[in-house]
Amino acid sequence: MMRVGVYPGTFDPPTLGHFDIIRRGARLVDRLVLGIGVNSGKSPMFDFEERLDMMKELVADLAGKPGNAEILVVPFKGLVVDFARAHDAIVLLRGLRSGTDFDYEFQMTGMNATMAPEVETVFLMADLAHQAIASSLVKDVAKLGGDYAAFVPPVVAARLKTKLESLKSA
Repeated sequence: MMRVGVYPGTFDPPTLGHFDIIRRGARLVDRLVLGIGVNSGKSPMFDFEERLDMMKELVADLAGKPGNAEILVVPFKGLVVDFARAHDAIVLLRGLRSGTDFDYEFQMTGMNATMAPEVETVFLMADLAHQAIASSLVKDVAKLGGDYAAFVPPVVAARLKTKLESLKSA
């Protein structure tokens, strides 16, 4: 039986923290499905297609390496548990940076467990070097002209630079 995990998020933009959770999660399952979702409570800097392309580029080198899962990057809308079921996932992977993250994820886990008891939520603590990184803060730093390169993978830094240039010229 193939062990499938899903790691959903808006990933706007993907940070070194996200990449760390993906890298570590890819060693825990046979297939890791990265769900690029829409969150109605967020205003994305990157559109849906840009986030999909960015994530595919980001994980291209991870997939297929010895000890790593097959990695799929797919869009999703709706409930995470429905997304997990659609991919026959047994694991819902979540990253935690702080107690605030835990409080939110704890509530979400309870709801998800009620709706899909067959899907187990697994939390991975963010690496200490990445605990302060949040996509929203990266966007703020970038928009205000700060150096964001220490918070995102190089492929994302390049995309951020291009995005900021296009926003300035618009």
